[in-house]
Amino acid sequence: MGYAEKRGGYWRGRYKIEDGKYGTVADSTGAVIKFATKREAKQAADAEEVTVRRGQWRDPGLGQETFGEYASRWYEAQDLAASTMQNYKRHIEEHLLPEFEDKALAGILRTDVDAWEKKEKAVYAASSVKTWRSTLHLIFEDAIDEGLITSNPAARRRGRGKRAGRSRNRGPEKVVTDALGILLTAERASLLSGRDDEFVAVVLKGYTGKRWGEIVGLETEFVRPGAFRVEWQLYELDTGELVRCPPKDDSYRTIDAMDWLSALVFDHIAHTKPTPCPCHGKTYVFRGQGAARTGGHHGAKLVDVARLAGVSTGTVSNVLNHPHRVADATRVRVEKAVADLGFVRGGAVSGHAAHWRRNGFATWLFTPAASGWYPKKAPQEARPVPILGEPWPGVPARGRGASDRADACWLPIAKGLTPHGLRHTHRTMMEDLGTEKVLMDERMGHLDGSVSARYAHVTAGMRRRLMLGLTEQWEAALDARRAMSPRSPVAVLDRLLLARAT
Repeated sequence: MGYAEKRGGYWRGRYKIEDGKYGTVADSTGAVIKFATKREAKQAADAEEVTVRRGQWRDPGLGQETFGEYASRWYEAQDLAASTMQNYKRHIEEHLLPEFEDKALAGILRTDVDAWEKKEKAVYAASSVKTWRSTLHLIFEDAIDEGLITSNPAARRRGRGKRAGRSRNRGPEKVVTDALGILLTAERASLLSGRDDEFVAVVLKGYTGKRWGEIVGLETEFVRPGAFRVEWQLYELDTGELVRCPPKDDSYRTIDAMDWLSALVFDHIAHTKPTPCPCHGKTYVFRGQGAARTGGHHGAKLVDVARLAGVSTGTVSNVLNHPHRVADATRVRVEKAVADLGFVRGGAVSGHAAHWRRNGFATWLFTPAASGWYPKKAPQEARPVPILGEPWPGVPARGRGASDRADACWLPIAKGLTPHGLRHTHRTMMEDLGTEKVLMDERMGHLDGSVSARYAHVTAGMRRRLMLGLTEQWEAALDARRAMSPRSPVAVLDRLLLARAT
């Protein structure tokens, strides 16, 4: 049985833990409880000894480790994908440690977590705060498993909290487009970059539903007749490093491809003749846009063409963007200089980065193509894309005074559309065609854990119907585009339009 021990002006309760080892009655923070009477100390000690005998006793000293110490130890123990580790690190360092770093694990209460969440929501989006609280919940769950704390202060209790106004926390509905929208956006993105890579990539994404990292990380060896194999992706870390890693949730899969789509990608590979990148040593289907970050500009510049042709850079720009404004003899001289130097608009091939950057692609190529506007970028405000009216649909005007030289600007195709929105678009196109859910999940790389999914299987008939449906949508989009103008300044699309005409 427990006993009371006199300590100066108070009593403390002592109880037997095991042979030769005694504990002292303490509170949840580990501080010794000082009793005013011997009887109270004896009763508390007896109660503690009963919990020991029942195997429910817990050392009151546990949980006194600070959150910062435990979070650091917890993070080091994780062995997850680089992308997940990066996200956890950001959540902990930027949002959890500033609030909880010096607090003892056992001293963090539910009210502390709720107050922190309310403060974060005043600054950040509710969806982001929800993600950070989920990380906090996971850390506390592991602390419970280690026996450091007995309950999770970040757990949400069902049926608590206000219900009104929850819809305000929902994000905007994802913008999608249709087959013609995919085609027009791809054409504009290619005009903005001055090459075919963006056209082929946007069409491929819209008609396969691949994730962004799977498009950037598409290696030539996984482009096969009638199919694209998803084995790897390139994930961009905050440091700018592109990590070659398995697809999200291990969604390895083979995506059926229509004949025209396979031909489009194979022709692109044959035309660009890709070589292994210096960062991974793998041969990828698509090149990056813009100068490589390894330093230095390689290849001919606009000024080099102007110098060789004996004209101004403005004349070279006119030859590239508005050739009818230039005398024939001058135009021929400039075109010869372009050919002799191997000049490529937007930078020579050797000067291109090995891979696209998510932000650069979305900000300067995809979003302006879909919305018709360049984003706000200090010191410039958001502005419409200035274009030269001929040939249709207009070639972006570049350089100083581009707005003054422009004839018009693009109208929006699908304002708010993002590269990931093409993944939603592909799912929507399949829904519109009446595609079976099991086949949609296979193409998207989704896992259905329901019982009914165990009994659903993809058949050859399902695949054939989907390929026919997507082909019909593509051909209808080409016909609609030809009705607008029979030719295109984008070489790959121009060949497709000519072939469709015959």
